[in-house]
Amino acid sequence: MSAAPTGAGEAPTLGSLTGGQLRRLGAVAGLTAADAETYAGVLADSLGPVAERPLSLPPPNRTFLSDDHTPVEFSLSFQPDAAPALRVLLEPGCGADSLAREGQAGLEAVRAMARRWNFSTAALDGLRDLFLPSSPHGPLALWIALELEPGGVPKVKVYLNPAARGAKRSAQTVREALDRLGHRRAFASLPAGSGYPFLALDLGDWEEPRAKVYVRHENLTAGQAGRLSRMTPGPAPAAVEGFFRTVAGIGPDTTGLGRRPGLSCHAFTDTASARPSGFTLHIPVRDYARHDGEALARASRVLRDHGMDDSALVRALGALTDRRPEDGVGLIAYLALAHQRGRPPRVTAYLSSEAYAVRPPAPEAVREPVTVG
Repeated sequence: MSAAPTGAGEAPTLGSLTGGQLRRLGAVAGLTAADAETYAGVLADSLGPVAERPLSLPPPNRTFLSDDHTPVEFSLSFQPDAAPALRVLLEPGCGADSLAREGQAGLEAVRAMARRWNFSTAALDGLRDLFLPSSPHGPLALWIALELEPGGVPKVKVYLNPAARGAKRSAQTVREALDRLGHRRAFASLPAGSGYPFLALDLGDWEEPRAKVYVRHENLTAGQAGRLSRMTPGPAPAAVEGFFRTVAGIGPDTTGLGRRPGLSCHAFTDTASARPSGFTLHIPVRDYARHDGEALARASRVLRDHGMDDSALVRALGALTDRRPEDGVGLIAYLALAHQRGRPPRVTAYLSSEAYAVRPPAPEAVREPVTVG
């Protein structure tokens, strides 16, 4: 089965497919048709020329953003008694012939958004030498995430690569970036991990703009996951462990994530405090489920456990594709449990466009558990 059709008689392009998915997801999230149309236009503009690239051609590059190299990922963020918030993550400049040019295209896309929606890029500009050097390294240059608000003006985030000046300098880059942003004691509060895949910045109209540091955790166990938060006060370890076990399908605490690692995210808003005000645990459910039917069942259980309606997630999968969940794995890429000071927990499902390929279902023994001594 393939992605949902773009329209009768149309030759599908990257822009027509992802724009159609966004419009249908907008209806699931309660956006008006006019707002969804506006955001579909923003998505196409941000992708640039590759939006018109026929899907009969291979992906414009081997982007790290998704398993099938689609430079677009959607997500729905759920909270109790409210419609889910729709987000889209994209890689502007994904057709560029070098990482440096890709970063420049991303920077230009952010600045175009800043002019359109009248926000400052000063925080990003102050980090250019750290994350957008002349000869960058790593799997990405700059990604943009848009939280699609009613009214046609989104909240904007940028994702940057701490390994841009070399993987061995990633920790140094994160520390320096936090220092420049005013969070001079923040780095020391981060948990241990095996790397720093992203640093993200909120730009524009946010109540409390965040600097978010992502930490990679190889062979993560439920018990370890429960101890990753550095918030004060933070989530109860048992609640985090329960989320981990449900999503990963892993029971004993001696068994860890032996395939793709887990990620923790630590959000800093208060420069006077060394502690983060937010914590999120991301589990790559696609690597620990046989197919998306299994991933959907786990997501539904997590949503119901947190007092959230899972029916919107079921409709969202139908908005993305006409294939059965059991016919592939990866449509639900990650599930995340987010805590932010002063707010109820949120559950986020990260959803793949699958513009170029559907990953086949996994065999029975998908977990390849790692026993931690």
